[in-house]
Amino acid sequence: MAKLKDQSLELKNQLARALADYDNLVKRVDRERTTFEKVSNLRLIMRLLPVLDILKQAQVHIADSGIAITIKEFEDAIKAEGIEEIKAEIGYDFNPNIHEAIDVAPNEGKIGSNKIVEKVSSGWIFIGGPVIRVAKVKVTK
Repeated sequence: MAKLKDQSLELKNQLARALADYDNLVKRVDRERTTFEKVSNLRLIMRLLPVLDILKQAQVHIADSGIAITIKEFEDAIKAEGIEEIKAEIGYDFNPNIHEAIDVAPNEGKIGSNKIVEKVSSGWIFIGGPVIRVAKVKVTK
């Protein structure tokens, strides 16, 4: 009888370990699936960001509401994936972690040093996460 109780206890322990292992497997597979989806989406987004850049350049030269609507829809779709544009407006502080200085402008006293004076191209970042593409900017000395 004692031997059967020991076997029963051992089987219960094995079952508990197997259930815990299964639960851990389910969680790991879910994390890996989520990571795979983000990486897959990121590859597509990285290929489409230059298209968005071209649309923004076209909007500067062509006053067309269709282009503006397309840009807004594009940006909304990117934001729905957890990605936002890096702030790089005139007067913002230059941050080498999210901005790339491609030119230096003399400081004429209008704004302080190490400030953005022009955004050349947009940068993108995961909301609360890593940088996808730095913003290219011109800064003051």
